[in-house]
Amino acid sequence: MGKQQGKLLDAEGYFSFEQLEVYQKSITLIARVYQLTGNFPADERFGLTSQIRRAANSITLNIAEGKGCSSDRDFVRFLYQARGSLLETVAARHIAKTLAFSDDLGPLLESCENSTAGSTH
Repeated sequence: MGKQQGKLLDAEGYFSFEQLEVYQKSITLIARVYQLTGNFPADERFGLTSQIRRAANSITLNIAEGKGCSSDRDFVRFLYQARGSLLETVAARHIAKTLAFSDDLGPLLESCENSTAGSTH
């Protein structure tokens, strides 16, 4: 068990979902979302900040959970859930842009969308 735990921390990854391009892009998206939302107004801490962070996290978590399923059909279902969370993140980005909080997520969201769409076809 000890040797396997060490592998979890390797750059190569231990689980198959870690090799997926869409998973890697979702991790980049989460880091960027946290960075940008850190600059949102303090009164949004339990509002838009929390919502966009949860949506971005859900993308990654659904990809990982789906890859662990026993069938491709189940995996695709989780990819669609991840895509739904991505669209939620896009909507939150529109709200943040409208409120003049930020607009730096556009290209990264598009990249994730392209990867998610490619994974489900």
